[in-house]
Amino acid sequence: MLPGINQWGFPNDLPTTEAITLAKQIGFSAFEVCVGDEGPTSLGLSEKEATAIRRHAESLGIALCSVANGMGWKYHLTSPDAANREKAKETIAQTLQVASWLGADAVLVVPGVCDDATRYDIGIENALKSVRELADTAENLKVSIAIENVWNKFLLSPVEMRDFIDQCESEYVGAYFDTGNIMLYGLPEQWIQILGNRIRAVHLKDFRCAVGNLDGFVMLMEGDVNWPEVMTTLRSIDYDRALTAEYWPYKHSLEATLRQVLAGQQAILAL
Repeated sequence: MLPGINQWGFPNDLPTTEAITLAKQIGFSAFEVCVGDEGPTSLGLSEKEATAIRRHAESLGIALCSVANGMGWKYHLTSPDAANREKAKETIAQTLQVASWLGADAVLVVPGVCDDATRYDIGIENALKSVRELADTAENLKVSIAIENVWNKFLLSPVEMRDFIDQCESEYVGAYFDTGNIMLYGLPEQWIQILGNRIRAVHLKDFRCAVGNLDGFVMLMEGDVNWPEVMTTLRSIDYDRALTAEYWPYKHSLEATLRQVLAGQQAILAL
């Protein structure tokens, strides 16, 4: 397994190639590019631009394993509004294409939310239909749609996530498992056991349950995630891809953040 870092851990005004260079200098082996309508990596990235980023990473020997798309918080596959769902599908299809150009084989997808406007059962129907429609694009590009567990009041159990993925009937639909996000309503090791080889990518975060809100996200090894069990379970399913840390930079030192994140990852990988 490779220690990786997510691009959201770098300033928005830092060009992608410079972020990749810094990640390599610090000691990371993988880098997750993040696309959207803000930040240095545009969702509208051209093939030429993506190829330049890919070649830069290859020249440094750092893997681009996955691409994150945070626009699922804005456009929802669960939405009862057809126009909103179509926009969500469009952004995911674009991200799959960008990932293919970058040489990555998984895209982080937030499938939407359930809220006052989106009833849970209708949300599942809409998201399932949308992901099935996107599966052909994923298969053609050989890039997986990796559905992340997030605080969206949706797909709240590992059994439900497993069954949702299986109903998509595509090897290019899987899970993007986040260790920290799950702590409020589940145990990471159980989710890993149940999802098994459906897991396409992993985000490493830690969480202090007694806090119970966004302030509960703490540095790796400082929270309540049972890291020995997580690592044992990941090895039991033969997971051998990147473990991508998702953290935001400290106010006064990006390098200090990155070094502390890497130190936590190295300690976790040694368990």
